[in-house]
Amino acid sequence: MSQGHDNPIHHPEVQMSSSRGYFTGFLISLGLMFLATFLVASGSMPPFGLLMVITICAAITVIAQIYFLLHLDISEHNIWNTVSLVLFIPLFIITIGLTWWMFSQLYLRTMPMMPGMGMH
Repeated sequence: MSQGHDNPIHHPEVQMSSSRGYFTGFLISLGLMFLATFLVASGSMPPFGLLMVITICAAITVIAQIYFLLHLDISEHNIWNTVSLVLFIPLFIITIGLTWWMFSQLYLRTMPMMPGMGMH
């Protein structure tokens, strides 16, 4: 049941890989990580601005890793991997959101109230 690829080296996904692409993705991720670490350690930004910069660095890192390390794009031989990623993203966001909601509600229901703040 081979799909015309008797030699694994001739498979399209293997042909896409290159050490230059992996190295580029790694360097972009490493540079953005060092930038975020430096900004946090230096304390040179207000908290909200720092959060926005770190979020942007994380988003660029994820995109770089998806493109350079996972080689996901909209090419014909790779479309189903990309479709699975696109379908995974909302499920991931829903999972994180519901987990945050669950723990925030758990915190509100289980933490003792401060003296003088009883329920009226």
